[in-house]
Amino acid sequence: MANRRSRHAAMTVIVGGDDYLNQLNVHDAERAACAERPDAEVIELDASDCDSYGFDEAVSPTLLSDVSIVVLRNLQQASEGLGSALERFCTDASGNPGDSSVVICQHEGGNKGKRLLNSLKGKGADLKMVPDLKKFDAKINFVYSLFEQRKRRIEPLAAQQLVNVLGDRTGELAAMCAQLCFDFDEDPISQATADGYLISDPQVTGFAVADKAVAGDVTGAIIGLRAAIEQGIAPLALIGALALKLRTLAKASAIRHGTISQAEAKASPWQLRAAARELSGWSSEGLGRCIQSLALADEQCKSNGGDPLYALERAVGAIAAKGANSNGNGMMSRNQGRY
Repeated sequence: MANRRSRHAAMTVIVGGDDYLNQLNVHDAERAACAERPDAEVIELDASDCDSYGFDEAVSPTLLSDVSIVVLRNLQQASEGLGSALERFCTDASGNPGDSSVVICQHEGGNKGKRLLNSLKGKGADLKMVPDLKKFDAKINFVYSLFEQRKRRIEPLAAQQLVNVLGDRTGELAAMCAQLCFDFDEDPISQATADGYLISDPQVTGFAVADKAVAGDVTGAIIGLRAAIEQGIAPLALIGALALKLRTLAKASAIRHGTISQAEAKASPWQLRAAARELSGWSSEGLGRCIQSLALADEQCKSNGGDPLYALERAVGAIAAKGANSNGNGMMSRNQGRY
C-alpha cells in the first residue's frame, strides 16, 4: 500500500470545554480526515458501550476499505480494556500515521479518564483542549473571532449585546454572527443592526428599556415598555432586565466605596466600567427604593391581584428619577447624598 502523507496525528482527542465548541471540533476533525482519506469508511462508536474487540475491529482493514475513520464519543466512559486498545493503536500508528486508520475521540472534560488522556498524549495522540466560554470576556472574544474568520468586524457594543442575549447558547450565538455577516455588508456591524435581529427577544427589549430608564429618559422607557407588552413580551422578562441593570449599578457602587472587590462582584470589567459611569446622581437609598419598586412589580406580576403594568411603569419612573422620593405628582425631592 502506498504511504499516505498525513498532516494530522492518527488519533485526535477533543477534550472538554463548551459543549457546542467540543462538538464543532469533533466535526471539523472528522471533515479534515475525510478530505485526506476520501475512500475511508466512517464508523461511529460510543465508549460507554464499546469494548476492545469492537474498537480493534473498527480500525482494522475491511473488504470495503483499507482504513477507517473512527469517531469515538464519551471517552471518559472507556473501560480499562478499551483504554488498553486505544493505547496499542497509538503506539502502532505513531510510526506511520499516513497508512493507519484515523481515530477521533470526544471527551467531555473533568477528571474522569484523565489517566488515559495523559497516556494517549504520551503515545502520540493530539489532545485539543476546548475553551469553556464561561467568562463574559471569553464569550466576547469568541464573537470577535467569528467575525475575524470572515474578515469582518463588529462594534464592541454590538458584540456585548449579542453575548448578553445569546451568551449561554453558543450555537445560536455562532449562527447569529454568521447570519449578520451574510445579510449585511456594513463593516463593522453596528449595535443597531444587531438589535434589529434581536428585537423580538425579550432580553433585548428589556435592556433597551433599562438603558433609557437609567439615562433618565422616562418617556422613552415607558414607550418602549408599553410597546414590548403589546408585542407579547412578558412583564417578568422586562423586570429581569431592569433588575440586572440595578444589580450591576449596586456592584459598581460597592466597588467604588471599597465594600467589595472587583473580583467579588462577579461581573465583567466592561459592565462594571459602564455602570460606574452611570452612578452620578444615584444614592444608596435611591437604589434601594428602585429595587423595592421592582420587587413590588414582580409580586404584582406573580399574583392575581393588582396591576402589574402600572407597578412596572412606576418602577421605571423611579429608576429614571434615580430613586428620588416622589411627592405623588411626579416631582422628586433631591435631598439625598450623591455618588
